[in-house]
Amino acid sequence: MDKTACGMWLWILLSSVLSLPCRLNYSSKNGEMCIELKKDRSRWEIILDMLRAIQEENRAKKTRIMQRAYLDWRNFERYLDFLLAEGFITKCNPDACYELTARGKELLKRLIEVNEMLN
Repeated sequence: MDKTACGMWLWILLSSVLSLPCRLNYSSKNGEMCIELKKDRSRWEIILDMLRAIQEENRAKKTRIMQRAYLDWRNFERYLDFLLAEGFITKCNPDACYELTARGKELLKRLIEVNEMLN
C-alpha cells in the first residue's frame, strides 16, 4: 500500500471512527500527504470556513459547503439556517446552490481580518 492510500485510511480512522476534527492535506508539489489535527473551532471560525467555501466555489451546493467547512450534517444545517436568516447568503433557485450576498462578503472580509490578527 502506498503512502497516499495509508494516509487516506488514517484520515478516515481519525475523522470518523474516533470523531477527531482533522483535515487531510495533499501536496501536489512533492506528493506528500499531511494529516492535521484541528482544535475545536469557535462559532465565527466555522462561519468563516463556510463563507470561504461559498466564495471559492462562487455558487456552492450544500454538500460541497459542508465538506469544505468540515462539518457534520446537523451542525451544517444549523449554521446554514443562521447565515440564510441573517442575509449573509442567498439560495440560487435553479441550481439549488448558495452564494454570498454583499453583506456576506463584508462579513467574510471582516472575519478574515480578525483571523489574521489572532493567528
